[in-house]
Amino acid sequence: MSPSGEDQFVRSHVMSSPSTTVEEQPTRPGSADDALASGIDRQVFGAMAHAVVVPLRALCFWAAIALPFLYVPLLLDGLKGSAPLVFVGLLSANLVALYVGRAHKR
Repeated sequence: MSPSGEDQFVRSHVMSSPSTTVEEQPTRPGSADDALASGIDRQVFGAMAHAVVVPLRALCFWAAIALPFLYVPLLLDGLKGSAPLVFVGLLSANLVALYVGRAHKR
């Protein structure tokens, strides 16, 4: 007894492995498309970071130079009232400015 045309059709589609085309294949995380997108993202992020970091370092460098001049009036007047808090705040700001601005023009 030979199988009918319908049986052969069902067997051929059920038994065979599914074939996928390039459009149907999902993109894997390590694929070339992801690497290209990741590279572009890094370049864009690097350019944006550079555009922010360079002026910020310059600002902090010059702030670290200028902030000590604000100590003079506080110290001449004496550290009375809220002046100690202002002095500690200025000193902290100066230390942060020194740290961030240390790489300016290197």
